[in-house]
Amino acid sequence: MDLMSLLLTSKEIHIKTVETVYRRVTIPHSRIFIKFLTQIKEKPSHGSWVRRLDFSHFNPATLFSTAKERANARNLTSETLLQCLDLTPNLQEFLVQEYIDDDLNEAVLRKLFLSLENLQAVDFCGCSSAPFRAAFSSAPQWNWPATLPIQRLSFHKCRTLPSSVFETILPRLHRLTHLDVAGTKITDAALFSIPKTARITHLNLATCKGLTAEGIVRFLSEHPAVRQLVVLSVATDFRMHDSLEIEDVSRLLTALPKTLKSLSLKGSKMDGSHIGLLLPLTKHLEELALGHGLKLTDADRLFIPDPALSPEEQLTWVPSTLKYIDMSDIYGSELSVLFNDSLLLSRQTEPLDVIEVSESGANKAKEFMGRLTRRGWRTSEVHRRSWLVRNADPKGPRDDGRRPWKMGAQFWGMRKIPMAMAEVGGMYGSFMFGRNL
Repeated sequence: MDLMSLLLTSKEIHIKTVETVYRRVTIPHSRIFIKFLTQIKEKPSHGSWVRRLDFSHFNPATLFSTAKERANARNLTSETLLQCLDLTPNLQEFLVQEYIDDDLNEAVLRKLFLSLENLQAVDFCGCSSAPFRAAFSSAPQWNWPATLPIQRLSFHKCRTLPSSVFETILPRLHRLTHLDVAGTKITDAALFSIPKTARITHLNLATCKGLTAEGIVRFLSEHPAVRQLVVLSVATDFRMHDSLEIEDVSRLLTALPKTLKSLSLKGSKMDGSHIGLLLPLTKHLEELALGHGLKLTDADRLFIPDPALSPEEQLTWVPSTLKYIDMSDIYGSELSVLFNDSLLLSRQTEPLDVIEVSESGANKAKEFMGRLTRRGWRTSEVHRRSWLVRNADPKGPRDDGRRPWKMGAQFWGMRKIPMAMAEVGGMYGSFMFGRNL
């Protein structure tokens, strides 16, 4: 509304405001898309202003009642999308999701990867349809340049793409900083093909069945591209497929850099010996997801000095920086300990504000609501995920959860890595905060 008001101020401000409106274009449905396409056809200079095309909020069902009506409207198709890309030559960020994956044909993909010289971020979140897979089928044979300009790339939950896609694209990303391949068929070979000149700060390798534990640990220990990691997820669902073993976790923890702010070991096999390796990390981590096999008393040692330490060592204890801890791999009797007498719910664990629990943990919390309230906590849920949240101190400012490395997100415990600095919502919000893995 402020931008619309500025359009009426003066000619000079009108021009700059229009340019600002066109710089980051969000497409919520196909009617808006066809209006936008019509405008940049009439005024090609407006298309040159566009830096971001964002389809993360796109909902195909908002305008027409049936799929046939939507198809007959012919607003957003592979042909019109290609026309749009032709008219936005300075595009830097292209963000799409599963609702439009049928329209990402080979011509559109070729345009994205081979013709847009300024493209920095691409997000194909959830795209897994048969047409999308077919569009990539000939990718290894395309006339690829030696280097691609892309710095941030997401194939989050693109489950159907063959490993050859990653083995073709990743070696060309010499300036890569953000990579999300969670739930894909990426292999060890593709991972190690990332150029040594890359400087990856955000990396999501969650539930990648094509990766081996040995490959993950070796890559994170040896590859020069991951020496400045800020966000790392190697999460798995241990009930469905293999996870990192105890020895793998030990090797991994000793290799992680001090730049790390978010680490997910969810699904990994852990024991009390890992607490000593985690302690140095908790002096700079703000998010930590623990695996299975730990007891709550093990987690307590992340927040208070070990009683076995000398008085001098206890006095020099450096408090934890953790704001969020994921305990959703803890089941059974340990849950009762959490809600009854756990140190985690005390003031001693501050600045800890959020504890993620499993579905059974959320059900258990309902039995202890009175106790939780008295201790200053409440429950929160989004779709399939549940949290215990510490109530804000009425006398002090509330930490809203925003951090530069979260790129616009406020909630803690991201499952998906953002590829653009923007408010999180729509389908990306669902993948990021509403789904288990």
